[in-house]
Amino acid sequence: MAEWQKRWHTLIDKLERVADDAAAQRLLERLSAPQGATVLGFVNAHAMNLVVRDGAYCQALSAADVLLRDGSGMAMLYRRLGLPPGLNMNGTDFIPRLMAAYRGRRVAFWGTRQPYLDQAVQRSAALYGLLPVSVHDGFASVETYLQLARQQQPELIVLGMGMPRQEAVAARLAATGGPCLIVCGGAILDFLGGKVSRAPQWLRRLGGEWVYRLLREPKRLFMRYVLGNPLFLLRTLLYRRGQAARRTV
Repeated sequence: MAEWQKRWHTLIDKLERVADDAAAQRLLERLSAPQGATVLGFVNAHAMNLVVRDGAYCQALSAADVLLRDGSGMAMLYRRLGLPPGLNMNGTDFIPRLMAAYRGRRVAFWGTRQPYLDQAVQRSAALYGLLPVSVHDGFASVETYLQLARQQQPELIVLGMGMPRQEAVAARLAATGGPCLIVCGGAILDFLGGKVSRAPQWLRRLGGEWVYRLLREPKRLFMRYVLGNPLFLLRTLLYRRGQAARRTV
């Protein structure tokens, strides 16, 4: 088995399949009462492409306490492997539900840049009744975030730094922190802050939000989607063949 296939196997084994709405609610309740430093991560096609060439990222991502399937590409991978994909647990929809579960509690927002960061914090506080105790852009040293966590002791940390940086920061925070949920939120602060808009609901239901995002940000997302998606599909076929070959040996 090739090294990248071993990394894929590690992540697929670690992913937590959420079968239905009842299971999603139980997960929400579990994550809203962490017993220790708990990292929540999301795995989409882009993440699977990144781990192929970045072993350190794979290690940080697989170290998360809870990993959820994000996107139609991952659902396709599951089906190719003969596995039920469960619900699409994309962070842009699930993280606001988590924020609502943390109403009245201490939250740190670390990621993106101004003015979108402040706008995301203001909107989150207004919508979900959160108590922001630390607000910082996503471009500081890891030591800066470790110090902020020690000083402010948030109960929820929302990282909006993008892959692979946020997963590395989350792993360091988890190694030194107390009871706290650390969320690898990707573009969540950009969405909440108005920098990036969501696709229409009908397009989201069809699993085509990536098309909308590509049209809105073609230069930034060209490599991720136009080149990355076909590459992910090719790797999906190769991985499935590899798994089938292993079963016949």
